[in-house]
Amino acid sequence: MSAVFHDIGVFFSHLADVGWTALALALACQFVKVGCVSRAWRNIIAASYPDSTVRWRSIWGAILARVGVNAIVPARGGDAVGLFIVKRRVEGSTYPTLAATLLALTLFDSVVALCFIVYALSTGELPGSSVLAHLSAFDFHWFFAHIRGTLIAIGVILLALLLLLLWFAEQLVGFWQRVRLGFSVFSDKSRYLRRVAVWQAADWCLRLTAIFFFLRAFHVPATLHNAILVQVTQSLAVLFPISPSGIGTEQALLLYTFAGKAAKTTLLSFSVGMRVTLIAFNALLGFGAILVMMRTLHWRQQVQADRDAVAEQTP
Repeated sequence: MSAVFHDIGVFFSHLADVGWTALALALACQFVKVGCVSRAWRNIIAASYPDSTVRWRSIWGAILARVGVNAIVPARGGDAVGLFIVKRRVEGSTYPTLAATLLALTLFDSVVALCFIVYALSTGELPGSSVLAHLSAFDFHWFFAHIRGTLIAIGVILLALLLLLLWFAEQLVGFWQRVRLGFSVFSDKSRYLRRVAVWQAADWCLRLTAIFFFLRAFHVPATLHNAILVQVTQSLAVLFPISPSGIGTEQALLLYTFAGKAAKTTLLSFSVGMRVTLIAFNALLGFGAILVMMRTLHWRQQVQADRDAVAEQTP
């Protein structure tokens, strides 16, 4: 993390060179993008609970809270906050179903992200495993340096998680029925395309547009190709986010991928500046949403209390 803090210092030393108009446009795209995601999730939840009222503003607030907490808390802690808020505002909802709707939301994103990763790999601009092992800022450089042990450990962990899931499912009456309910939106393909996929497609267009303006703001060549490469580094960074928002991984991949396209100080300013700006922006909106919807910023206690209450009610 010392390298990350050094690069943050480089960003602040180049603060006067930032294009503020382009930066403002990037943040505007980010805000609207979150709205598109919330609309897609709202429609997925509504398909699972057709007899309940699912207000868009409540889901938008939950998404803002989720993104805000994920911006500063590793391991996607914001997902629990988002689910907690939605459960309190959708009558009759359960955590297994809501978690399944969140998974349904990620399916479209996973397909698009995979396509972008394949495109980036085809250009030869992503580092190979031998290179990743020597990128010190990369969160997983130790694991790539010991690839055999890493694969064995991953296999053991996945097997343990599978056994735990099977045991857990047997303890809950109707668990799988609740999970399947979260995927109800896929029962009508036309409805899914019109009410979910179109919003997620808009989300991805806004993602690339926001990145385009971030590139312009920090004076890195702004093209669709470069925007896709940045998006790929972001997707890989949040896959297993050890550092907040995966900032270490994203920075390492950006510096390697864009080597030769701009001066190193410019790339450092862009990689750190974009991430720091997004962290601050998302955290500000997210914790504002938490304060409005939960009447407190102590979200951990409320989430844990609700989990304990659910556990006590479970037969």
